[in-house]
Amino acid sequence: MSETVLPSDLSFFSTLAASGSLSAAARELGLTAAAVSKRLALMERRAGVALVNRTTRRMMLTPEGELYLAHARRILDEIGELSELLGSAKKSPKGLLRVNATLGFGRSHIGPAISRFVAQYPQVSVQLQLSVAPPPLTEDAFDVCVRFGEPPDTRVVARRLAPNRRLLCAAPSYITSHGMPTCPRDLAKHNCIGIRQGDEAYGVWRLTSGRGAARKTETVRINGNLTTNDGEIAVKWALDGHGILMRAEWDIDEYLADGRLVAILPGYDTPSADIYAVYAQRHQMSTRIRAFVDFLARHLEGARGSA
Repeated sequence: MSETVLPSDLSFFSTLAASGSLSAAARELGLTAAAVSKRLALMERRAGVALVNRTTRRMMLTPEGELYLAHARRILDEIGELSELLGSAKKSPKGLLRVNATLGFGRSHIGPAISRFVAQYPQVSVQLQLSVAPPPLTEDAFDVCVRFGEPPDTRVVARRLAPNRRLLCAAPSYITSHGMPTCPRDLAKHNCIGIRQGDEAYGVWRLTSGRGAARKTETVRINGNLTTNDGEIAVKWALDGHGILMRAEWDIDEYLADGRLVAILPGYDTPSADIYAVYAQRHQMSTRIRAFVDFLARHLEGARGSA
């Protein structure tokens, strides 16, 4: 009786799933579409279940295919990390690196960092996916996720890459027309630009002042006629004078520096938005992941230093 799973099938199926179609997988693997289809059929015959639902233009994994893929990726990761631990890959990181980041920050900072990283480490292949909301930490779809704020899950490693504050700001034209808020409760009278992202409570801003025992936090429910799930659009609306925005300093520091935006209530602190690289504890010894996270920390430090 044939084996249910062959080791060589794991890498094949991982590539097939990432490609999204038989024809794309054929191009990636340097095979014909017919050869890819035949190998997949043999895998399914050995497994005794359908792994892929095929259509003319695309394919979708069956529930059994999703299970197969999750285990295949985990096993491939462990094989790669074993190789690194044994020393064969210590001098030069190699292998596949799957990275997730938010849309705006991913475009402006993570994409350029990856460009420099692969130039230095050409044996590493990087897949970057940008998303509005970070994926669940329990999923195994990514090796490294770049997030704002330290995740509460202690089952993952969260390395702080760079400090990052959220700041309140508005265009000078808006302040001229509507006045400058002098305390948090004044914000309720202003047009505030809302951003719906991740699991954060929408429409509520928390501002903290004072020190020690006198430190207190005020919660303000904001109002406004503009909301979006895209931070870049929100910044453009603020630049156009539409209202007050709370945004990470990495996204607005150039506009604060040249005066196109002005800081509001600078004496108040807002919830931290420090930048973290998050990855599974089992990846702590991975050479390619350590190399990438170290590189990213240096890149962000350089970017802030040159800002």
